Amino acid sequence: MAALDQIDRWDVPTVAAGVIGPDGLLTARGPTDRTFPLASVSKVLAAIAVHVAVEEGTVGLDDDVASAGGPEGATVRHLLAHASGLPPDGDRTPLGPPERKRIYSNVGFEVLGDHVADRTGMDMDDYVRAALVDPLGLGATTIAGSPAHGYASSVDDLAALLVALHAGRLLAPGSIAAMTTPAFPDLAGVLPGYGAQDPNPWGLGVEVRGTKDPHWTAPTNSPETWGHFGRAGTFLWWDPDVEVGLVVLTDREFGPWAIDAWPQLAAEVLAEHG
Repeated sequence: MAALDQIDRWDVPTVAAGVIGPDGLLTARGPTDRTFPLASVSKVLAAIAVHVAVEEGTVGLDDDVASAGGPEGATVRHLLAHASGLPPDGDRTPLGPPERKRIYSNVGFEVLGDHVADRTGMDMDDYVRAALVDPLGLGATTIAGSPAHGYASSVDDLAALLVALHAGRLLAPGSIAAMTTPAFPDLAGVLPGYGAQDPNPWGLGVEVRGTKDPHWTAPTNSPETWGHFGRAGTFLWWDPDVEVGLVVLTDREFGPWAIDAWPQLAAEVLAEHG
């Protein structure tokens, strides 16, 4: 039985999945052209756009973000790495100073969007479209609302995004390394849905697996695996050790079903394609 066959047994109304290699989809199942809300997987697209802005010279990773409503001493680097001290949600009152703890923060990405808008003269939604969606022809991707959780896309589009990243068509190798290497690597924090992790590594915009346990990827994923999952029952990961990625989009909110199902699927995908 192929690895993706197991999604047929999930108690989920609709699910689309794709295994991605450097040249595109290796295998897929379900409506891969359907647009699903991404929830926090939106942060991956937003972060890539920020790194495009850094390469263009309009945004700097060490920019102070106070003018965009960020906390004293916080930078773009801190916001991308959830190390600014901002709370998960709500107002922009920090819970502590930067670099003290990894606090997963939707608010931080909204400050980030305001900073990009200030520096580029473009609304963050428009900038993400110009940086990613239009150049790659991502016709099933919609960019509207919070860069923390407001976007929507399809398996086909996210596969195209991963292929473009791997091929260097969006970012230079140094930018990809910065995005996917743990920043402030010793910080502890809470991984949403999975509890306290020490350390809780995060790159500049994407989660890095490290040695987290429990986790939504498989124990057989390499520590360098990077990606994100979303409350909408969505996830994306890329394992650079084997150059294989997995995208799963569903219409069932993240919960215990996903905690059980996602690592099993990842393990079977890696056994089949790794």
